[in-house]
Amino acid sequence: MNLNATLIGQLIAFALFVMFCMKYVWPPLIKAIEDRQANIANALASAEAAKKEQADTKVLAEEEISKAKLQAQEIIDLANKRRNEVLEEVKAEAETLKAKIIEQGYAEVESERKRVQEELRVKVASLAIAGAEKIVGRTIDEAANSDIIDKLVAEL
Repeated sequence: MNLNATLIGQLIAFALFVMFCMKYVWPPLIKAIEDRQANIANALASAEAAKKEQADTKVLAEEEISKAKLQAQEIIDLANKRRNEVLEEVKAEAETLKAKIIEQGYAEVESERKRVQEELRVKVASLAIAGAEKIVGRTIDEAANSDIIDKLVAEL
């Protein structure tokens, strides 16, 4: 019986130990494990949310970059268009100025031609009078010379 009593004592001690563990040891361990599982689940959920947010942010950033590139291209196109317009305006102004300068040149040439032509008429008339004087052999008075010169100039 001694053996049975020891065995029963050990069983009662084991049962008390198990009850003590179930009452005082296991609940904090189980709570710690459950808290740890909840923390891990929350961390995984946060990681997934962060990953999704990162993907969304990346998509938004790529969209913004695309918009910025399009806007930059539009600005470049507008600048090129304006440059071409300015070039056309400058060309038109240059053509107008060129035509004006050429017209002024022609006017100056024509004016100079008329002046030279008038000088030639006067000289020709003077030479004609001088030749006529030599032929006639006498000098005609200045008033008559002037009148004759004016008539000759008008005829030439």
